[in-house]
Amino acid sequence: MNTKIKLLLTGSLLFAMAGLAPVHAQVDEAAAKALAKKNDCLKCHAVDKTKKGPSYKKIAAKYKEKKLGEKEAIKQMTEGKKVKLADGTQEDHKIIDTKDPKELSNMAQWILSR
Repeated sequence: MNTKIKLLLTGSLLFAMAGLAPVHAQVDEAAAKALAKKNDCLKCHAVDKTKKGPSYKKIAAKYKEKKLGEKEAIKQMTEGKKVKLADGTQEDHKIIDTKDPKELSNMAQWILSR
C-alpha cells in the first residue's frame, strides 16, 4: 500500500474516531439548583449577589482568574475547608450531602458557568 493511501485511511479513521469521543454533557441547571437548595447552599450564596458568602458569579470569576476548575470546586464542596465570609470572619464550609460524582460534577460546572 502506498504512503498516500495509508495517510488517507489513517486520517479517515482518526476523523471517524473523533466522533466517538465523549462530549462534555450540558449542565443540568434544575438538578444543580435542587442540590444547592437541598444542601442549604443558597443560604450563603446567590447566583449574582453576595450574601454571607460570595456569589456564584464571583466564585466563577475567581476560579477562571486562578485557572482552577471542576476538581478544585468539588474539593471545596466536599472537604469542609475554612472559608472567609463577606464580613471577614471564617468558618468551616458546609460539606455537600452527596458522593455521586455526576451530581458533584454537575454542581461544580453549574457554579463555574455563571
